[in-house]
Amino acid sequence: MSATQQAEDVKDTATGVVLTDQAASKVKTLIEQEGEENLRLRVEVSPGGCSGLRYGLFFDTDKREADVIQSYDGFEVIVDKMSLPYLIGASIDFADRIDAQGFTIDNPNAQGSCACGDSFH
Repeated sequence: MSATQQAEDVKDTATGVVLTDQAASKVKTLIEQEGEENLRLRVEVSPGGCSGLRYGLFFDTDKREADVIQSYDGFEVIVDKMSLPYLIGASIDFADRIDAQGFTIDNPNAQGSCACGDSFH
C-alpha cells in the first residue's frame, strides 16, 4: 500500500493509527498468549525522552471516557484523546528479522527525533 493510500485510509479510521498486517498479527498473538479477556492495545504519546515526546504501546483492560477505539480482527486499539492529534496518520509495523525485532512507528507528525530514536517532537 502506498503512503498516499495509507494517509487516505487513516482519515476513515477512528484512532488515526494504522497497524500493518504484521503488527496486527503480532498484537493478536500476544493478546491470545496473555489469556486475559478484554485486553486492548493502548497507543499513547506522553512527555519524555530527549526530544520531548515518547510513544507508549502496552496492553490495557481499562476504557476511559474520552478514549477513541478502533476494532481490528479480534482485538481493539485504544488512543486517548490527548494523544490522538499526535498520532493521526501514524503507522505501526512489526519486524521479526535477524537484524531487528519489535514494533516501529512511522509518524508523519514527528518533526524530528533524538539520536537514539526513543522520542520525537
